[in-house]
Amino acid sequence: MTAFGQAKSAPPRNLPERLLRRFSRAAYGLAILLLYLLAATALGAALAPALALVHAAFGLAARLPSVPAWLLRGFAAACGWFVFGMALLAVVAAYNRILPTRLRPYRGGYYALEALPWFLHNGLFYLVRFTFLPFVTLTPYGVWFLKAMGMRIGRHAFVNTEFISDPSLITIGDDAVIGGSVRIFAHYGGGGNLVIAPVKVGNRATLGLACCVMGDVVIGDDAVILPESVLLPGSRVGAGETWGGVPARPIPREEMEAIKRLIRGDVADPSATLGA
Repeated sequence: MTAFGQAKSAPPRNLPERLLRRFSRAAYGLAILLLYLLAATALGAALAPALALVHAAFGLAARLPSVPAWLLRGFAAACGWFVFGMALLAVVAAYNRILPTRLRPYRGGYYALEALPWFLHNGLFYLVRFTFLPFVTLTPYGVWFLKAMGMRIGRHAFVNTEFISDPSLITIGDDAVIGGSVRIFAHYGGGGNLVIAPVKVGNRATLGLACCVMGDVVIGDDAVILPESVLLPGSRVGAGETWGGVPARPIPREEMEAIKRLIRGDVADPSATLGA
C-alpha cells in the first residue's frame, strides 16, 4: 500500500497535461461548469416525461370542481417526482456508458488527465445519489442502477446503502450483506494526491451499520466488519475474520466471544474478561 499523501504525479507527457497542471485552478473551475452543464442536460431529459405528465393532469384538472382538481394536481406532482427519478436512473446510466468514464487504478495528482474519468463518473453518479437513489435502495431498480454504473454485485447480495462512490471499481460477492449507511469508496487522498484503487467484498461477508471502507481494501469470504468501523487503505481482511474499531483491526475469536458475553450481561468483571 502506498502511504497517505505519498503518491506522486508522473511528469506531464504532452502539452494538454502541461497546460492542465500550470492552470490547474482555472481548469478545475471550467471542468465544474462543464459538469454542471452536462448535469443540466441529464436532469432536463429526466424531467421531460414528468413535466408531460403534470401538464396533462393539470389540463384535466381545469375541467373538474375545485377539490378534485387540487387532489389531481397534487397526485400528478407526486407521481411526476417518481417518473423523474426513474427516468434519471436510465439517463445517467446511459451517459455513463457513452461518455469516457472508465475508471482504472491510479496514483498521482488530482490535476491530471488520468483523473478525469473518476471526476466524470462520480459527478454523474452523485446526480442520482443525492436525489433519487435513497428511494430505490434495496429495490431491484437500485440494484439495476448500481450494476449499470459498473458495480459488480453477486447473487442475493444485500446492499442497504446509497453512500457509495466509484461504483465501477467496487465488487460485492454472492450473499454479501452491506448494512445501512455503510460508506464504500474506491479512492483516498491526502497532501494534494489522489489514489484510485478497487474494493472487493467477498461472498457472504457482512459489513455492519455505518462502517467505512476506503479504497484498496479486500474483504474475504464470510468476514465480518463490525458497525462504525473504518477499514483503512491496504486492509486485507482474511476469510472468516472479524474486524472492528477505528482504525479497524482483527479481533480474535476469544475476544469476540468475551464481547458477546459482556453484551448479554454474563460477565461480572468485564475488564478482567477483556484483558484490560
